[in-house]
Amino acid sequence: MTKPIRIVVVGATGKMGQTLIQEIFNDESLHLSAAVDISSSAYIGHDAGSLLGLQTDVLITGALSENHANSDILIDFTRPEASLSYLDFCLKHNINYVLGTTGFNEDEKKKIYDATKTIAICFAPNMSVGVNLLISLVEAATKVLHNEFDIEIIEAHHRHKVDSPSGTALRLGEAVAKYAGLSLKENSNFHREGNMEPRKSTEIGFSTIRGGDIVGDHTVLFAGDGERVELTHKANSRKTFAKGAIRAAKFITGKDSGLFDILDVLNLKNID
Repeated sequence: MTKPIRIVVVGATGKMGQTLIQEIFNDESLHLSAAVDISSSAYIGHDAGSLLGLQTDVLITGALSENHANSDILIDFTRPEASLSYLDFCLKHNINYVLGTTGFNEDEKKKIYDATKTIAICFAPNMSVGVNLLISLVEAATKVLHNEFDIEIIEAHHRHKVDSPSGTALRLGEAVAKYAGLSLKENSNFHREGNMEPRKSTEIGFSTIRGGDIVGDHTVLFAGDGERVELTHKANSRKTFAKGAIRAAKFITGKDSGLFDILDVLNLKNID
């Protein structure tokens, strides 16, 4: 019998962390090897499944330690400053890394990319299978429509989300820019207020909504004369992200190094 994949979950008491623990517990091919949360958490020393009514026999700890060094995969949906320390731990102990954190600056991204020479990393701003199918569809639509249609990206998330636009919205913008022959940095418009000049045909517009408990909505709008095409994904549960992260973990298990995303996991990269 194949040994289960040993997975570390960080941010263990957060909504995503708890969803991941539930998914791992329900999959016989996986084993929860560690659950880590901030050191000030009231749940340090509790069973990782206690909030779910499960007994995992894994206690939540306030930091990674040498006891976790024999794990296969670390899954992370936390914050950039924490993720960089987890990346260092993975490099030190040759642990592959599924990274769903967003909000990294360019220098931080370079550190992640450099690490892929040593370990395998699946780095994706959105682990949802549906969102990554959306990215593939947006690429195909942009190839056909970009010369005659204005392209706008609209995203909505819960009131607590910090980064804006979302990492997924920026990833959709990258897809548009690539297949429209544009630069995301030079052609994006993130702010509209007051009297403005007419919209440029080379503009990639972004609109951001924050409110309530919205898990995540993303729409790419292609607006032409007399017709519109809208490609939309709406997430109703964090399970969709957890399931994608689990698929990613299985995909990079056993890989020596390299940078991957969910399009690699789903084999959706070749639309040319």
